[in-house]
Amino acid sequence: MDRARILALVLLAIGPAVLPAQAPTPFAADRLARIDRLMQQYIDSGKVAGAVGLVLHNGKVVYQHAAGWSDLATHRGMTPTTLFRIASQTKALTSVVILSLMEEGKLSVSDPVSRYIPGFAHTTVATSQGTKPASRQITIRDLLTHTAGISYGTDSLVAPLYSAQGLGPAAGWGWYTADKDEPICTTIERLATLPFVAQPGERWVYGYNTDILGCVAERASGIPLDELIRTRITGPLKMNDTFFFVPAAAAGRLATVYASDSTNHVYRAPDGPRGQGNYVTGPRKSFAGGAGLVSTAPDYARFLQMLLNGGELDGVRILAPHTVDLMTHNQSGMLFDTTGANGFGFGFGIVQRYGANGMASVGTFSWGGAYGSQYAVDPVEHLVIVFMINQLPNHADLGGKFPTMVYQALVAR
Repeated sequence: MDRARILALVLLAIGPAVLPAQAPTPFAADRLARIDRLMQQYIDSGKVAGAVGLVLHNGKVVYQHAAGWSDLATHRGMTPTTLFRIASQTKALTSVVILSLMEEGKLSVSDPVSRYIPGFAHTTVATSQGTKPASRQITIRDLLTHTAGISYGTDSLVAPLYSAQGLGPAAGWGWYTADKDEPICTTIERLATLPFVAQPGERWVYGYNTDILGCVAERASGIPLDELIRTRITGPLKMNDTFFFVPAAAAGRLATVYASDSTNHVYRAPDGPRGQGNYVTGPRKSFAGGAGLVSTAPDYARFLQMLLNGGELDGVRILAPHTVDLMTHNQSGMLFDTTGANGFGFGFGIVQRYGANGMASVGTFSWGGAYGSQYAVDPVEHLVIVFMINQLPNHADLGGKFPTMVYQALVAR
């Protein structure tokens, strides 16, 4: 009997289930190539220095591309492991820490913030007629949903008061605290003495909410926020390139920050709070839960895949599925979007109506950072989409186009 017939008989005996067919990718290669070309067009035109795009489908990489330069002056190329300042993408990790403490009974989302930071027992709200007492105490839920009435101090009614306390735009970009030579709770205690811009529960106001949550997490656990994030999220998930301040050995992988000029071309942002920041040589004392982390596209994709999986990745459980459901369902009523097309959960914007956010499916949760990075998780299509760039201000619209380019390449469902 020849070898071919023997092999056929063996395959017949063991059955087809032993050798499963390779599942075809639902993405068209020629359409994915359009993303590469678009990214290169922005780089060649001088609108963008460099960027990294990463897409997971069912937990597998279906697209990864590093384009352009992480530093133009030295021609240091962008790579998949380039480090980016992720700013408000930090908020998702801090929210996960808070909810992990909730799962352990160390706090409840209905708790008044004053239970952990006494200065929040009596807060005030600025109005055009003057300052008045808050109608009620702010809760952890208010902070998770950005409905506490707390801004970044940019409003004209409060800006001078915030500036006098080293907060608001005069201190950097409002949200920036990496240059502060003090623990985050010291900063937050000063914030509690300042007037806010809306009554608790009356408006969706983007601001220092998640930085306050970082202090709450420290007080509820007795552990610094950087250690909480390391032991509860980045360590277990093997996110080895995510931290508040860049280790000296990794400084060469940190992307340079660029800015858009009046002609929509990039130039190197200055040093200091309004540019490169203090993520390498700063005091390393302020662990800002709202905007302080540095990460890579692969690291952040692992974090998002954990959430898409219902709180687990590679056998490591970070949150229970019901807790992830709380985070990724609208918890803000009509305050985030009065049309109801979008909602806001515990840390994420949520698509409520198809078409409200490009081609993203209903239930997609997403957010971004001030330096231009952004992400989305589509539970219907099993997608994780990450786009990394460090450009501030950023007038290029490449980041806005990136998710559309991903969806146009998804041709099989």
